[in-house]
Amino acid sequence: MAYSAAGRRILITGASSGLGAALARRLAGQKAVVGLIARRRDRLGQVLADCRKASPASAMWVADLGDTSTVGELALQAWDELGGIDVLINNAAVPKRRPVTELEPDEVEAVMRVNFFAPMRLTLALLPKMLERGSGMIVNVSSVGGRLGIIHETAYCASKFALCGWSEAVAVDLHGSEVSVKLIEPGPVDTEIWDQPGSEEPLYQGPKVGADEVAEGIIAALGTDRFEHYVPDMKAVVDVKNADIDTFIAGVAGMAPR
Repeated sequence: MAYSAAGRRILITGASSGLGAALARRLAGQKAVVGLIARRRDRLGQVLADCRKASPASAMWVADLGDTSTVGELALQAWDELGGIDVLINNAAVPKRRPVTELEPDEVEAVMRVNFFAPMRLTLALLPKMLERGSGMIVNVSSVGGRLGIIHETAYCASKFALCGWSEAVAVDLHGSEVSVKLIEPGPVDTEIWDQPGSEEPLYQGPKVGADEVAEGIIAALGTDRFEHYVPDMKAVVDVKNADIDTFIAGVAGMAPR
């Protein structure tokens, strides 16, 4: 069943570019009131201006989700200013492409803060209000890298595996309640995440899917009863890995330059 976004209040993190911006523009175009969170004020303001053409009540908050001590307060501020939140889309993420032998602990923890701890804190801040109201949806945008290990992506995969496990267990705990959980696992999406300071050049040089196409798939997922959604559908790759993980590890390791 098609998802009806009209009148919904939807909070989106990582909304200044890429997938988050595409989601914001599409949902606002469907008359949702979107709340936007990201670090870059200028870029976020441009997205908000586009959204307000169709959804004047949309709003934004400039914040660094790596500063997890402020995330819960930010969530409650957004709830109050939007008059409630119907859907929380935890989309913000940062990469860290580097062999594990070259990683520093602080780098791994920085990735975990944005990619896992921030979604966790946003969820725990808003969940009691959703349960008290009797409705809500939590959407966690993980990655295929949350179901299989990617070469030189140990920090990123750790954060996304954590988000997958968290989402699955939250869905179990909330089963039968009026708050639903969706886990989204995009494949390679053509966004700025491939070109980030502090990360090496990606070894993957294959095709990428446009952010608008993935955003459309995520919005379609909101109208289903299913928990897990691969956008585009790369579940077969994960199934092959699960069938013979040792062969998978050897094959992926072979991608490393010699």
